[in-house]
Amino acid sequence: MKILFYYVIFPGFLFTAAVGMLASWIDRKVTARIHWRVGPPLLQPLYDFIKLLSKEIIIPKGAARWTFLLSPVFGMAAIVLVSTMLWLAMLEPDNAFSGDLIVILYLLVIPSIAVIVGGFASKNPLASLGASREMKLIMAYELPFILAVFTPVIKADYAIRMGELLSFQLDNGIIFLRYPSCIIAFIVAIMCMQAKLTLVPFDAPEAETEIMAGAYIEYSGAPLGIYKLTRMMMLFTVPMFLVITFMGGIIFEGWHILWGILKYVALLVIIILIRNTSPRVRIDQAVKFFWKYMTVLAIVGVCLAFLGR
Repeated sequence: MKILFYYVIFPGFLFTAAVGMLASWIDRKVTARIHWRVGPPLLQPLYDFIKLLSKEIIIPKGAARWTFLLSPVFGMAAIVLVSTMLWLAMLEPDNAFSGDLIVILYLLVIPSIAVIVGGFASKNPLASLGASREMKLIMAYELPFILAVFTPVIKADYAIRMGELLSFQLDNGIIFLRYPSCIIAFIVAIMCMQAKLTLVPFDAPEAETEIMAGAYIEYSGAPLGIYKLTRMMMLFTVPMFLVITFMGGIIFEGWHILWGILKYVALLVIIILIRNTSPRVRIDQAVKFFWKYMTVLAIVGVCLAFLGR
């Protein structure tokens, strides 16, 4: 029963979905204010999800039926697992299993892979184009993201358990404020996070003005709702991963809880600012940006970490 509670209620599906919807509302509300619009009401993300659940599910002719329908489910399941592991690492750091950081990195790729598989399974040319762009984007940002994440691991005496990484920062302070290598890695991780969330300027896989909705073009009803919910949950989970890795996570003691929440809010503000101040880049420009600049910068951060800086 305890395991079921963790994965279904807190800190699993229901908690992650609720906070993800709240983060999505903040994103939409702030964006609307920047554009001199009123923006949606607080419960609009929930209304949108419920509305999609009530719509008819249409499967395109010639599509791989079960692959098409199950792809969004696998993507959402992966992000629920990541969120649960992150919060359990903060709540019970001594019980985290060895190598959970590596498992989390693998799981964070699955939602994007689900989009790729679902897009190709639909047999729609525009969906296939969006899926191919998503694939290129993963190949572009994943290497610098992994290098950036392992920079604080090096500084924390090669701690590949989230609990050990948190304990190191509890004893020595927020890691990205202490070492130049971690500052560089944190900057790289933020840019990779923007691409992992496929937000402007890295939203080429679903560029509405070019390829309609990209890989999502043939989705409707509950499967589309699950994709949308997964995106909202990622808006909460991916920044929280960086909060734990680079900023010491959340300490559940008095005012430290508020300080931990403010760390996440700071990253959410950065995401919104980048989204609303940057033009969309082409997929070839995105690949060049990550391979030519972010990867080199991430390698510099790793080298500095090995040199003790």
